Amino acid sequence: MDVLLRPWRLEDAADLVAARASHPDLDRQLPPLTDQVLARSWIRDRQRDEFGVFLALVVGGRAVGQVAVSHLDRRHGTAWFSYWLAAPWRGRGLMVPAAATVADWAFGALGLHRLELAHRTDNPASARVAEACGFVAEGLEREKFLDDGRRHDVRTMARLVSDPVPAHPVVPLAPPF
Repeated sequence: MDVLLRPWRLEDAADLVAARASHPDLDRQLPPLTDQVLARSWIRDRQRDEFGVFLALVVGGRAVGQVAVSHLDRRHGTAWFSYWLAAPWRGRGLMVPAAATVADWAFGALGLHRLELAHRTDNPASARVAEACGFVAEGLEREKFLDDGRRHDVRTMARLVSDPVPAHPVVPLAPPF
C-alpha cells in the first residue's frame, strides 16, 4: 500500500468531503464540509496558516486523514498535535506510523520542545495512537468538551523532545518542507 504524508492540495477536496462524511465523530475534528467548494476553502485556510502544518495522510493517491502540528508557539517551542482518519481506513495500522513520523519531524524540523494533545476519555482508539507515539498522560480536564448536548472528560497528554522516541515505521513526508 502506497502511503505518504504531504500538504493538503485543492485536488483533495472530494476526498476531504468523503472523509468528513465517513463518521459522525469527525464532527468534532472538522467543520461541516458538505461540498467541494467548502472543502477547497478549508484546504486554502490550512495552506495559509503560518502557525501550523497540516498534512494529508494519503493512501494509494487518496487523502484519507490528517496529522497536524498547529498553534505553533516558537517562543516556547510548543505546539498542538492532532490527527484524524476517515472511518473506512481505521484499524489498518496507518495512524500510529503517520502520527509518530510527524511528531519526530516536528521536534527536528520545527525545533519544538513540547507537543500537546487531548482526547476524549471515551475515545480509546485516539488514546492508543497517542501512547504508541510516545505521548504521556498529564491530567484530566473534567467535562471540558460539549458534544451532542453532553459533557465529556478530556485527557491531556504531551511528548517532550527529551522523551524516548518510540520505534515505528516511517511514513514518507513529501515536499514542500
